[in-house]
Amino acid sequence: MLSSALTRALALFGLIITFLLPTTPADASAPLRQHAAARGKFIGTALATGPLAGETSYRSIAGAEFNQITAENAMKWDATEPSQGQFAFSGADAIVDFAVQNDQQVHGHTLVWHSQTPGWVQSLGAAQMRAAMQNHISRVVGRYADNPAVVSWDVVNEVFDDNGNLRTSFWYNTLGQSYIADAFRAARAADPDARLCINDYNVEGINAKSTAMYNLVATLRQQGVPVDCVGFQGHLAIQYGFPNDLRQNLERFAALGVQVRITELDIRLQTPRDATKDATQATYYRNVVNACLAVTACAGVTIWGFTDRHSWVPDTFPGQGAALIYDENYQKKPSYTAVHDALAGGTTDPTPPTTPGTPAVSGVTATSATLTWAASIDTGGSGLAGYTVYREQGATDPPLAQSTGNTVTLTGLSPNTAYQVYVRARDGAGNQSAASPTASFTTTGGTGTGACTATGTVQTQWNTGYVMQPVTVANTGTSGITGWTVTFTLPAGHTVTGSWNAVLSVSGQNVTARNAGYNGTLAPGASTSFGFQVSRPGGDTRTPGGYDCM
Repeated sequence: MLSSALTRALALFGLIITFLLPTTPADASAPLRQHAAARGKFIGTALATGPLAGETSYRSIAGAEFNQITAENAMKWDATEPSQGQFAFSGADAIVDFAVQNDQQVHGHTLVWHSQTPGWVQSLGAAQMRAAMQNHISRVVGRYADNPAVVSWDVVNEVFDDNGNLRTSFWYNTLGQSYIADAFRAARAADPDARLCINDYNVEGINAKSTAMYNLVATLRQQGVPVDCVGFQGHLAIQYGFPNDLRQNLERFAALGVQVRITELDIRLQTPRDATKDATQATYYRNVVNACLAVTACAGVTIWGFTDRHSWVPDTFPGQGAALIYDENYQKKPSYTAVHDALAGGTTDPTPPTTPGTPAVSGVTATSATLTWAASIDTGGSGLAGYTVYREQGATDPPLAQSTGNTVTLTGLSPNTAYQVYVRARDGAGNQSAASPTASFTTTGGTGTGACTATGTVQTQWNTGYVMQPVTVANTGTSGITGWTVTFTLPAGHTVTGSWNAVLSVSGQNVTARNAGYNGTLAPGASTSFGFQVSRPGGDTRTPGGYDCM
């Protein structure tokens, strides 16, 4: 047996502790945890103390299938220190005891958050609030510092708003940004061996918010703040599409020298369930697991619960739910099979989906049109992942949009312009179908006669890449704009790896950015912005220039 100190030290440096090391490969029908361990990863779940104490099926599945657990609520501030200086650990202890009994890691969640923090904390002055934060971290982390099962903590949670600005929470308003670094330093003092994480939502893809997180982590680490890992929550929904640059995003954070992990994965859908929704959800689960498996620094994936019987989603998103891998009766869903097979190595799928039907065009405006087509079928086993709509232009056909279902509204189109489009389906293994028959339409003349300009700003750059944010699009005319298009040229060897707030198409080194559905209308004098990330050869410091707007 490894000593407690050595076990925790190995976990800190990303090595796999004893209960993650099977002596033989996992059988094909083995539990999730056995397949995850064979791949050097954890597969985790968030546990609630109520069903853990009262439901045999809940306890049995939680113990058998997962090798890592997170307390859903039992370690948050309102549960552990509801009154100042009065600590309560019964719920947290129950989670840790369960983990010890079942040879599982525990990820502590969460120490400093703007939500589920008692009012007495929020009402303190600056000096008292900082002292209360440091004392809370010392007491909570310190309680489990000698327990080899508790190996990591979410130190600060959700510090950014949806636009990528630091959230104006009571923490920030009272203490300023310094509370983040102070929290990490207090956690390191309380447990020198624990892995310390920052955690947030809507940072799975490369966008303004995840780039703000990237910049913060880079800055904190340069200042010697002990940020060891970054958590990507993963609260996804099939109706909003999948972040296809998830793997690239994990890799860019890993390049900072941190561990990365998926911390709160669930994939909701609009209820009721049906076979098509289940298949899409399963593909999303498979894609997340595969992205983590492909990145060495990704420690594993934690699903936020495992049964629809106990899920936060329906109460938070009315009309949505069924977000987990077991149904409300503890029956495995297609998503369980997707996670299992991805961890088990899956099967090779050489079979592309069938060809989509001819797109039917409706709702044509100056800058948009809606397409609907007969759905494809995937029989190769990896599941139907979605569709890409292309514009027929001869030698190079740029993509106009992606969707998970068999309908999409194209936005950012040019007024009074003829379009010929077709659709290709794709599956979870990356196979693409043959192109559908084409459909033709012409956008209307539009009413906007404004003039526009575009200017780009480098937000951050590193040896092999950079982020342009914001690229500001301004209406400099006297009439409104109903849609805009920005063109620019990438230096040779540079490649776009992600974008936000615009639809980008690339032909060689020429890039065309069209407005998204929500930012195409600009009144005279108004402006909007978009951003994108680029990879480049090491040592090449060039960035794009010559932005043209029309």
